[in-house]
Amino acid sequence: MNQYIEWTARDAAANIAVPTPHDDKYTRGVLGVITGSAPYPGAAVLGVEAALHTGLGMVRYLGPEPAAQLVLQRRPEAVTVPGRVQAWLLGSGIDAASRDVETTKRLTDAAGEGLPTVVDAGALDLLQASAFAGVTSRVVVTPHYRELGAVLGVTAATIASDPQEWASRTSQKLGVTVLLKGSRTYIAGADGSRFAAPAGPPWLATAGTGDALGGILGALMATHSRELAADSGLAARLAATAVVIHGLAAERAGDGGPFTVLGLIRAVPAAIAALLRESDPRLGPGTSNYRVELARSSSEL
Repeated sequence: MNQYIEWTARDAAANIAVPTPHDDKYTRGVLGVITGSAPYPGAAVLGVEAALHTGLGMVRYLGPEPAAQLVLQRRPEAVTVPGRVQAWLLGSGIDAASRDVETTKRLTDAAGEGLPTVVDAGALDLLQASAFAGVTSRVVVTPHYRELGAVLGVTAATIASDPQEWASRTSQKLGVTVLLKGSRTYIAGADGSRFAAPAGPPWLATAGTGDALGGILGALMATHSRELAADSGLAARLAATAVVIHGLAAERAGDGGPFTVLGLIRAVPAAIAALLRESDPRLGPGTSNYRVELARSSSEL
């Protein structure tokens, strides 16, 4: 039986990259995104929106043109031309069965770069094609029960009967970190680490929340790209941290009631701020790292 450790708010706080005065948009992390499709363009918007609210230097959206226009309308700071990235978010809002040749090539090329990568929905089949060969320790897959069942050739009911075991078995088989979504989320790291976290309030069971989770995790992977190259267990810790941020944002957005996915995303910065205050008692309500730095500087004058 695999032993899963509860991932706490304090654990999550220790895995959030806080920018320093010396950072710029590149050192803060650049996330490449290939998500969305003609039937599901909103997935692209939600993933980009969530990533930007999580805190990174740039999002480079390289998905299909109709979705790109929607992304730019919502987030004009997104960049839609190829260039350097430090992590990838792939597959949200894409149907592998109807994926066109150009999108498949974009996904495969990105997967082959060996960068930290979040793999969702319509890119999960790339695992079977060994597109990530040799660098799987920095790959996090984010399926729900039905998607994981399709990858493994079993039913969703089979996965649901023992999600802990199936998350662990998949991680061992494919050499990736598995974030198995459900009412309780299980994270099985490629290094053997095992974490569990409540997914959030039941109101989260709505379209688009998985796309937001992918964006949050993609941002964390981009901001920790350098560390991921040296720490084989970090991908699992970041995956668990993304689940905590996602759940806390949902609680704030609904305050015990329903909420929209955009409402959840708007609550992400406050959720992160609350986690950072958890780890640093100097950051009381309404304060910020900037104000703490100002206070420190003033006291040293």
